Amino acid sequence: MSSAFSGDETAFSCMGAAYGTAKSGVGAASMGLMRPELVINTGINPKAKSYYLFDGYAHLSSGLACGLAGLAAGMAIGIVGDARVRANAQQPKLFVRMILILIFAEALALYGLIV
Repeated sequence: MSSAFSGDETAFSCMGAAYGTAKSGVGAASMGLMRPELVINTGINPKAKSYYLFDGYAHLSSGLACGLAGLAAGMAIGIVGDARVRANAQQPKLFVRMILILIFAEALALYGLIV
């Protein structure tokens, strides 16, 4: 069974994301030249509190929770989107119901971000 996707979609979306990241990076760099006081200082602060191992694990676990929730939401959106297109082709009455399911799948990422 052959796939309906050739892989070009992923390549084009990655190129679009890279282009957008590069353009916003150039804008941030030029803003740093024009108004350096607006750039956030990311240097090491000698007055900062000490960073314990527990803090590192807490930040790692919160990042994993948020990232995995986004991954699950993306996979759910892809599965529901594929099913929605196929179901809409067979029964156009299901459009609104499938959009609601898609919204619930998108809410997974928000739950992961909030928690």
